[in-house]
Amino acid sequence: MSKVYVMDHPLIQHKIGWIRRKETGSKDFRTLISEIAMLMCYEATRDLKLSDIEIETPICKTVVKELKGKKMAVVPILRAGLGMVDGMLSIIPAAKVGHIGLYRDPETLEPVEYYCKLPEDCSEREVFVVDPMLATGGSSVAAIQMLKDKGVKNIHFMCIIAAPEGVKRMEQHHPDVDIFIGALDECLNSHGYIVPGLGDAGDRIFGTK
Repeated sequence: MSKVYVMDHPLIQHKIGWIRRKETGSKDFRTLISEIAMLMCYEATRDLKLSDIEIETPICKTVVKELKGKKMAVVPILRAGLGMVDGMLSIIPAAKVGHIGLYRDPETLEPVEYYCKLPEDCSEREVFVVDPMLATGGSSVAAIQMLKDKGVKNIHFMCIIAAPEGVKRMEQHHPDVDIFIGALDECLNSHGYIVPGLGDAGDRIFGTK
């Protein structure tokens, strides 16, 4: 069964409080989303495996720790997921970036694919799928299935705000994928928006309506 981690770090919670405010403009919203993603990435990579390697300092030879085995990739779900990429790359600059394009049909609320471009060796990497919001779960479930269909096995999902309905759907469809959440909200409203949420993350990141 997938593990669900709700972040309790004070800095993450403080910054989420600011992105919820309706008066927070696009420039500050973008900056905060990036900062939250960086802090969440730091927390979410806590259990990555390490190996010992011998190096030489200016003084002598010694043994240090290095990330073991698989390299990492960040795969944002377009378009809102783009807002989280730079923050994560500031922590893991060697990670490669893929992109998955999905939009939500306004009638059915189900995801429709329009783009998918991944690193050639994505199947050999530790992949973090990122999207600021986990609402109905439709887009994240579809995006992760697209990755699995392409042979990716080591997948994690990271979002800033989630609804219980989306978490449940993810657990049902992808019980092998761990979920990292900044804040777990109350529910979805009749329009599929998270309550209390923060509105449409994509519109607020890019200043569109």
